[in-house]
Amino acid sequence: MLEGSPRWYHRLYVGMQYLLPHHLLSALMFRVTRVRWRPLKDLLIGTVVRQYRVDMTEARECNPRAYASFNAFFTRPLRQDARPIAVREDAVACPADGTLSQLGTIEGGRVFQAKGHDCSLPELLGGRKDWAQGFEGGAFATIYLSPRDYHRVHMPVAATLREMIHVPGRLFSVNPTTTALVPGLFGRNERVLCLFEATPGPMALILVGAIFVGSMETVWAGRVTPTGILMPNRTYAGKEAICLDKGVEMGRFNMGSTVILLFGPDSVAWDPGLEPGAHLRMGQYIGRIHELSGRRPSDRPSSLNG
Repeated sequence: MLEGSPRWYHRLYVGMQYLLPHHLLSALMFRVTRVRWRPLKDLLIGTVVRQYRVDMTEARECNPRAYASFNAFFTRPLRQDARPIAVREDAVACPADGTLSQLGTIEGGRVFQAKGHDCSLPELLGGRKDWAQGFEGGAFATIYLSPRDYHRVHMPVAATLREMIHVPGRLFSVNPTTTALVPGLFGRNERVLCLFEATPGPMALILVGAIFVGSMETVWAGRVTPTGILMPNRTYAGKEAICLDKGVEMGRFNMGSTVILLFGPDSVAWDPGLEPGAHLRMGQYIGRIHELSGRRPSDRPSSLNG
């Protein structure tokens, strides 16, 4: 979180980003992170492990030198027991490791971004007013992934995929400083919208790209960006319907970025203990599904993670 009023160097840092060739820099990073030359990839991996204090004991492969490339390290799978999933039927599980940037209610068709800034819901959803109407008055949570975090995104509840929409855009950084100073940042950056139907109603998982993060993947479509061509939007119905259980992987970033989670109105209640700035772990309890929670005792059970 950006503490206090922005200083001149914060504004300079953000102002310079308007001038940078975002996609060119991301394309260069894409190539560098896939280099298999041992001296370079070991240097990159070792630097990140030391600088960000990455906990390699959680990884399925705990030896940093064993990874074939920096990207293989960055998208490393974890041990099966490293991220227990909130087990109750009415529990909403956190979709990703990261820092909780914001959470709350979608009011007046706006998603709160940072002090003084918000984002239009239709703009965030790539102009899809039909989906935007379904989320009006609903709940949102924004999770920022830093370089030290696990970079795979998982399902917060069981759901059926209805559409995937690739929205081209800029690639501003999504760190707290830039988020606080760039108006409508999440509606400007390139993103992949994954739109679902779940027991509580409509749900969206939005993968937001950022500087050096021009590569995002889903488990059903593979690499969505960059592809060199405009990725067509896809609908999934009938034989193409894709059903994903809570806790399973749905996608990944090939560098750090942001995940925005949306639910429809009167569908979920966030854990009242959550506050912006909290560090989250994929799978932990972050809320309840209203429709199901009425069948259970209202107090949070000890079996839930987090």
